[in-house]
Amino acid sequence: QVQLAEAGGGSVQAGGSLRLSCAASGYTGSSYCVGWFRRVSGTQREGVAAIGVNGIPTYADSVKGRFTISRDAANDDLYLQMTNLQPEDSGMYYCAAELTTCRPERWLLWSGFQTTHWGRGTQVTVSS
Repeated sequence: QVQLAEAGGGSVQAGGSLRLSCAASGYTGSSYCVGWFRRVSGTQREGVAAIGVNGIPTYADSVKGRFTISRDAANDDLYLQMTNLQPEDSGMYYCAAELTTCRPERWLLWSGFQTTHWGRGTQVTVSS
């Protein structure tokens, strides 16, 4: 059974940084996409960053140059380093894994698939 548990959310001022982590279990390194999504209050869930089977990261335009996704190959744990945070980055951040054939760009654009596994989320609040 796939289990994803996020940690590291919190409250920061604009310009600050946070590092999210995701403890993953229940699947092997054969997963096709792992990544981060977020839901900003009043909006739909959106893709933030993902890594596909080739190991190359993909980012939403809104976070390019500020966020860095990484993965621990030894245990499949996932991380999201967020810098220069802005109030519009506030929201619930979710770790996700897709075990079917997955193109990260499409997975992010479609806000995940019906087969995507989700964590419970961690709240990020950025004040101006």
